[in-house]
Amino acid sequence: MLAHMTDYPKIERKFGWRDVWVAPDEDPRSDGGLTGERAVLTGYLRDYRLTLTLKCEGLDAEAMARRSVEPSNLSLLGLVRHLAGVEQHWFRKVMAGETISRHYRTDDNPNGDFEDAAPDPAMVAEAWATWRAEVGFAERVVDGAPDMDLLGTVHGKPIELREVLVHMIEEYARHLGHADFLRERIDGRVGQ
Repeated sequence: MLAHMTDYPKIERKFGWRDVWVAPDEDPRSDGGLTGERAVLTGYLRDYRLTLTLKCEGLDAEAMARRSVEPSNLSLLGLVRHLAGVEQHWFRKVMAGETISRHYRTDDNPNGDFEDAAPDPAMVAEAWATWRAEVGFAERVVDGAPDMDLLGTVHGKPIELREVLVHMIEEYARHLGHADFLRERIDGRVGQ
């Protein structure tokens, strides 16, 4: 049975620059000013990818693998693994037409990216390396595309690169909202 909101201790939250990821003058993300379809789509996606790294910065393996609350299997490590798989699917399989085996999920374990996330430093390092490799591949696909009309195939139907990029922006935006809550539960740092 779910507890009522009054059953939780009241915590006073205060916003201050001490709790955010980086001070505004040190933020590696863009501040807008992007021009043209390709620059806007890739710029927003780049910034969301950077935000993922910022939200996980400074955490050890135990904190990266810490689950939110029962029955959820969400963790920051799970999100990194999941987003590596999302990058792999959309850019290697859909846009490049590669035949792939998913990094962390199988038919027998479709939630392996989250379920198998464990507080192991080697697992965390491998997840980041895999995510970075998939982001690098995705960036090469986009950089090599003559325009946003480049077609891939998903479920037997054509899809334009622009739609894949918008989907990726949506995917990161949704999961970074999860990451906000996960990180705040770990050490009180708030999203930005």
